[in-house]
Amino acid sequence: MMKNRKIILGITGSIAAYKAAILLRSFIKKGAEVQVVMTPAAKEFITPLTLSTLSGKPVVSEFFSRRDGSWHSHVELGLWADALLIAPATASTIGKMANGIADNMLITTYLSCKAPVFIAPAMDMDMYAHPATQQNLERLRSFGNRIIEPIEGELASHLVGKGRMEEPERIADLLEDFFTSRNDLRKKKILITAGPTCEKIDPVRFIGNYSSGKMGFALAQACACRGAEVELIAGPVSLQVTHPLIRRTDVESANEMHAAATKLFPKMDAAILCAAVADYRPETPRESKIKREKDERLTLSFVRNEDIAATLGQIKRAGQVVVGFALETNNGIVHAKEKLKRKNLDMIVLNSLQDEGAGFRHDTNQVVMIDRKGEMTSVPLKNKRDVATDIITKLIASGYFHTDRPE
Repeated sequence: MMKNRKIILGITGSIAAYKAAILLRSFIKKGAEVQVVMTPAAKEFITPLTLSTLSGKPVVSEFFSRRDGSWHSHVELGLWADALLIAPATASTIGKMANGIADNMLITTYLSCKAPVFIAPAMDMDMYAHPATQQNLERLRSFGNRIIEPIEGELASHLVGKGRMEEPERIADLLEDFFTSRNDLRKKKILITAGPTCEKIDPVRFIGNYSSGKMGFALAQACACRGAEVELIAGPVSLQVTHPLIRRTDVESANEMHAAATKLFPKMDAAILCAAVADYRPETPRESKIKREKDERLTLSFVRNEDIAATLGQIKRAGQVVVGFALETNNGIVHAKEKLKRKNLDMIVLNSLQDEGAGFRHDTNQVVMIDRKGEMTSVPLKNKRDVATDIITKLIASGYFHTDRPE
């Protein structure tokens, strides 16, 4: 699906530059036409000859490569491309991009580029975590650039942490997903909650549930693959996200998730509330570990948590969509319809623990979607990724995303 796509591959001065050869070869195998643009420092890590041989094109690095009056036009390159990918992107290049410091061919090409821009940072974990780098990345996101988050692993410093460039094969797949997606959610902003919440009893114990977060993460991926900007609020789970259009916020408790959701929701077009949020929390968490005493009973007092779905259903404005989830053990349809109405939702997705292979911990799910009119759409047991696609397709087909978001 990438056949004849035109990609500019920008390479900067990072030890991860050697991975650019693998990335370049992946693009060529997928049928893309690739033009490599290197910073001068990048040539210290990988030679232009290697990259030129793989791409079949001369590598562009300097504004003037000969003394005959010819020069490389960054404007023409920017207009030629279907996408610009900078991988690896150093902290220095990220800073220059964020502040328009056009002192090399790659940055001027970036500033002239009309196509979508993808950035794959690669640096030591402390450089990546530094407020200056994070501020620059945030600024680049605000410009519409897509950040391919680095992963955790062993770094060039031999330390282990977040800063390692995403693997080349994964980056190639992400760009292929971008070109093959329908982009019918482009410019939409969607809030998604996922996973469990943990309600603290004492410093070592909590009340929780069996949610793995797989359904919510699948929904985030499905929305991002169709062009939406996704704000994913995740409870304590071990899952990872790599799609550049997904921004993740990690929380622990129901109150933390409620605060994050209500803060983000006003700027969203829709909220899909898939998290298994605790309804109650211990009234007074102990400051020290509860010791096992002679008494055979331990009594805890609980108070009710804020209801995220009800809150968003109450404050939503015209054009905003709120989708809830209901996990039931009996009378599922009745309970789901009641919840839909009581919380002012636009649609609710019911899954039942009575259905084998559905619900918590499974890679599969089986759901019934119910809209405000009472219309029900059943999805048979299938992989949660496919269920997520069906849910998003249903929302789009029902016209929930036709209203433009107010600026």
